[in-house]
Amino acid sequence: MIENIILASLIITILSIAISFIRFLKGPTLLNRVVAFDTIGIIVVSLIIVIAMVLKRFIYVDVALVYGLLSFLGVLVIARTVERGL
Repeated sequence: MIENIILASLIITILSIAISFIRFLKGPTLLNRVVAFDTIGIIVVSLIIVIAMVLKRFIYVDVALVYGLLSFLGVLVIARTVERGL
């Protein structure tokens, strides 16, 4: 039963990454692309957590935290650049 739930969550997260990546490529403005980039970062963090649960390797939770922090900092840098018009 739990394997089916984990498989369904993996499929849903992979589909949501694909949809966000399409928005990242087709976004008409830079701000749409930044939001899609941030969304992909959040979804990848959740995907790493699900993989950590499947493999029972909870060191990946630390990897997910670091990845989330780097993704957040990347979005901040892009937002700061857009704000100043550099």
